[in-house]
Amino acid sequence: MTDVNNSRPILATIHLDALRSNLTRIKTATALAGEARVWAVVKANAYGHGVQHIFEGLRGADGFACLDLTEAEALRSMGWRGPILLLEGAFNVRDLELCSRLNLWHVIHCEAQIDWLAAHKTNEPQRVFLKLNSGMNRLGFKPAQYRAAYARLAMLSQVAEVSHLTHYSDADSDAAQGVAAVARQWEVFQTATQDLAGECSLGNSAATLRAAQRSGDWVRAGVALYGAAPDYPAKTSADWGLQPAMTLSSRIVSVQDLAVGDSVGYGSAFVAERPMRIGTVACGYADGYPRSAGNALAGAPVLVDGQRTRTLGRISMDMLAVDLTHLPHSGFGSHVTLWGRADPLQMDSVVLSIDEVAAAAGTISYELMCAIAPRVPRTVNEGES
Repeated sequence: MTDVNNSRPILATIHLDALRSNLTRIKTATALAGEARVWAVVKANAYGHGVQHIFEGLRGADGFACLDLTEAEALRSMGWRGPILLLEGAFNVRDLELCSRLNLWHVIHCEAQIDWLAAHKTNEPQRVFLKLNSGMNRLGFKPAQYRAAYARLAMLSQVAEVSHLTHYSDADSDAAQGVAAVARQWEVFQTATQDLAGECSLGNSAATLRAAQRSGDWVRAGVALYGAAPDYPAKTSADWGLQPAMTLSSRIVSVQDLAVGDSVGYGSAFVAERPMRIGTVACGYADGYPRSAGNALAGAPVLVDGQRTRTLGRISMDMLAVDLTHLPHSGFGSHVTLWGRADPLQMDSVVLSIDEVAAAAGTISYELMCAIAPRVPRTVNEGES
């Protein structure tokens, strides 16, 4: 299944077998801590993979968590009848009408949302997750306000059940400060919710893999489902047993020979100190490949015909250059893996981690996934059922 018919050779391949494998890995982690249920987080259009593309790979989850109503509508239209959670809740009072129609669960993180819910006319009371600000300081009620908010929600006829939710700010950190922050936020959560009925959700990908016993009844698995390590570089995706859910690939469309002193790309950012052979790849920052990857002196890692090499010079809008000097058998038409599998159809293929590419660009894998441009065609590799 491909979204766009495009003769340009760039392609994003979504791997259903990897999604299934990563979901199993998350479920294994939760089993060690008492069989918590798993939200598959599909916000930002499934981290850039496309909700419609990942659905079959993640339908083994216990529920889906998303940001907006468009994603929720897409899930219902594909036949999902299980729980769907709006992670930031309603953005206006009208959203609650669709929550009722689609049977959505939603987060309550401020007094205005309680006001909207109290005024909402519905025959079917709704499941809500009350958010505690345990230290992240983005959304949620402060501990001193939490129990009053809970009591107010529990009195509403529009509410069927109140559950509890918070978000760790440092679950991805091995540093003593990060470990202490998780422990502190766990204690804050336990104190705030003590003796209050309702299920709990605390753990994101990092907390689920690293501290599943502090993740609650529902875990919110995001980036790990898509095959990136939530705590890179402390751990790699291979360390966690995760598989890349996306391969971004293209081909060499031109080959150039460089003499000593020849430069590559805008600003002559790379200058050859020896004779070299380079290839031009049909991929650039307009496709979502990070322009900042061209700022690194060492370049960003790339696979050409399954062999490791690097980018050279600045990333252009539609093209980038790679070093072919040590790859005499590669040239025009050679397959290029920007991240993911060297062979998109084989799970046991050589893998270039998206985390490595992100690190070379001075960013994180989440940003690269979400930045893939609409002009890049997507195709789904079904893998094994």
